[in-house]
Amino acid sequence: MAFHVYIMTNRGDGAVDIGVTNDLARRIYERREKLESGLTERCNLTTLVFYEEYHDADEAIACEKTMKKWQHN
Repeated sequence: MAFHVYIMTNRGDGAVDIGVTNDLARRIYERREKLESGLTERCNLTTLVFYEEYHDADEAIACEKTMKKWQHN
């Protein structure tokens, strides 16, 4: 099974969503259709700008945690 670390944004105010999923197509669909409430809905985070595939869930989660520590403006 593959796991994906992804970054989605709105290309507007710089808000980003960094996450891990085992079904990237489903996650993109959920974001674009605003099927989940929260940050994605409030900030309209619907544009996928990066993803990377991992075959180990622990590696994907470690990568996500590292990325979430990145400073961005």
